[in-house]
Amino acid sequence: MARALSNHLLKGITGSPAGCSNRMVSALSIQSGMRYSTTVPNNPDTHDDFKPMDKFQDSTTSLKDVVEQDVRENPVMIYIKGVPEFPQCGFSSLAVRVLKHYNVPLSARNILENAELKSAVKAFSHWPTFPQIFIKGEFIGGSDIILSMHQSGELKEKIKDIAANQEKSA
Repeated sequence: MARALSNHLLKGITGSPAGCSNRMVSALSIQSGMRYSTTVPNNPDTHDDFKPMDKFQDSTTSLKDVVEQDVRENPVMIYIKGVPEFPQCGFSSLAVRVLKHYNVPLSARNILENAELKSAVKAFSHWPTFPQIFIKGEFIGGSDIILSMHQSGELKEKIKDIAANQEKSA
């Protein structure tokens, strides 16, 4: 089932089934209220003008500052393996599905694209595993916590004002 879903999603993105495409998607995207970014590894055969730029490399902003800003400015922030439309692990997939159920704006960063970002998030939250979910600036936990909160109704209460604001602006 997971392989069929992966093939279906990848086919929709690249036009070919999983395993048949050797190119990677590079984008900063805002879709359906979700914001995320992905990067492509540097390719030695690519001209410098077309290579992806690491925006943190040339910046005076530290990764700690980036994480703090992400958590502060995004009502629902999730650090996951992959992107919301194509999570790269089951725990990330579960967390995204639960959060999408509430129709809230979801901001995400792919921790697989930057090992230093992954370390900065761990240091910020004092939590070793991913995904990591922050709601209204508060660290909530991972997919197990979000699922438990969803099942008990606690998550609905926690994000009801975010969902209400989303509906007003729509």
